[in-house]
Amino acid sequence: MRTPTVYLIWYGNWNQINGSDTPAGQTIVNDFLYGLSGSPYYQTNASYGTPTGSFAVGGTYTDTYSQGSTLSDQGVANVVANAINSLALPKDSNGIYFVLTSSDVAETSGFCSRYCGWHTYGTLGTTNIKYAFVGNANRCLNACAAQTTGPNGNAGVDGMASVIAHELEEANTDPNLNAWYDPRGYEDADKCAWTFGQNISSVNGAYYNMTLPALSVTSRNFLIQRELDVNSLCYVNYVTKAQ
Repeated sequence: MRTPTVYLIWYGNWNQINGSDTPAGQTIVNDFLYGLSGSPYYQTNASYGTPTGSFAVGGTYTDTYSQGSTLSDQGVANVVANAINSLALPKDSNGIYFVLTSSDVAETSGFCSRYCGWHTYGTLGTTNIKYAFVGNANRCLNACAAQTTGPNGNAGVDGMASVIAHELEEANTDPNLNAWYDPRGYEDADKCAWTFGQNISSVNGAYYNMTLPALSVTSRNFLIQRELDVNSLCYVNYVTKAQ
């Protein structure tokens, strides 16, 4: 696909007082995406051919439980369709729509037990739509976060950042589930999932392996899963993107 545009759909209640599902948590995600695009880590995507090593960040949409606090896979698809049909977000065949749920929202096909996020595609009218689900890891830190203290002080959202990177890479290199995967069905990020390399530092009791420039502050630290590069090596991702 061409350089994609990422759209964020904040589902549930992101204005809670639990220290995780908060506007400050949303800012961490926005800062992460700002720094990730074009970073040496994300540029490994370009080695797969058509996928690019960068992406744009488009609009955002807030959905306060239109499908309830218990989502099915179809419910996630409905959330994306509602955001597009309401004209809050454009119908973009080159977009990747992320449904990011607050920690009080369940996904019944296996969030916290079988997965921490996923990506897929569907058709809205005649338009091919790529989308992904990522839940706030604060719902199940032991399952969906590598640590219970986050480098940005929000373990749940810091954990989400790692899963967002994983799903974004795969949506870029295998957008319609028919492009890059190995004989066992593993996509590029699956090959290195939940490994973090040797170049790990610590701050405030949390570990990190990536420092990126941010919008709201000068830079932020993240602990992000590694990605497979074209040489079949898990990329060691301790990088700082030049401003």
